[in-house]
Amino acid sequence: MPTLAALLADLVLLLHLAFVLFVVFGGLLVLRRRRIAWLHVPAFVWGAAIEFGGWICPLTPLENRLREMGGAGGYAGGFVERYLVPVLYPGELTREIQIGLGIAVLLINLAIYGFLLRRRKSCAEGKGQHFT
Repeated sequence: MPTLAALLADLVLLLHLAFVLFVVFGGLLVLRRRRIAWLHVPAFVWGAAIEFGGWICPLTPLENRLREMGGAGGYAGGFVERYLVPVLYPGELTREIQIGLGIAVLLINLAIYGFLLRRRKSCAEGKGQHFT
């Protein structure tokens, strides 16, 4: 039976994965709910900064510490370790790949926000024509 620390480590890993997905694809949520941009813009800037800076997200040491407290020596075992860990912590991660990931995050989100701005501008122009 897993310890509380091991369960918390899995929870942190799931939170980390959710954050990564929000960083990369959260702009799509903004297409439906523009107010989410107030959360998403700082998140994707942080995600890109982590990649460009070669830093470690604070969730990583927290998860590792919880795993140590739970007696785990590494990532072996169930679904979380087998399928989610490699997504967040690929073994072949190089500095060049990190920079590429940072560029991808920026390009994806700049495209989405560019689309939103163009759509907003065209809507504003369309509304202005109705009143003339």
